[in-house]
Amino acid sequence: MKNVSLWIAQGFGLGRAPVAPGTFGTIGGLVWFGLLLWSGGPVLFAVGLLVGIAISISTSGTAEKVLRRRDPGSVVIDEITAVPLCFVVWLWMLYSRDHQWHGMQWVLGSRAMLEVLGVFVLFRVFDILKPWPVRQIQDLPGGWGVTMDDVLAAGYVNLSVLVVSIGGRLLTGSAGS
Repeated sequence: MKNVSLWIAQGFGLGRAPVAPGTFGTIGGLVWFGLLLWSGGPVLFAVGLLVGIAISISTSGTAEKVLRRRDPGSVVIDEITAVPLCFVVWLWMLYSRDHQWHGMQWVLGSRAMLEVLGVFVLFRVFDILKPWPVRQIQDLPGGWGVTMDDVLAAGYVNLSVLVVSIGGRLLTGSAGS
């Protein structure tokens, strides 16, 4: 069972990439994001987010014990599960604007690829730089520290998306519409 947990924690093998395993895990997170979008609605999306975070906490903690290392670089389930969380504010803004849930084809289609790429890059930046309190939360025991730093990095991404969106509205004069 420990080997299965380790395999999951290592992102089904993505974390064993010889270079930039976190980036490979983030790419895997885009796949997880697509699957959650495919679920068909915000409720299943939210349930998938919570289940993913719980799995990340559990398997990351096991991986630390098996590998005898704190927050091993090969553990990327935290990136995978945090990536969909990075899109929550953007999805909420789309839903508020269009009054409908945008599924996988729309969000991962060519119209939205620039936004998806922007969120991807922002997540990698915040995950690597670990601004306060992202770095500090890594001190939580076991899989909690491994996972929650990525959850906080996703929070920074959502805040950035919100600021850019508000700034864009102010610049275009559409703040009241």
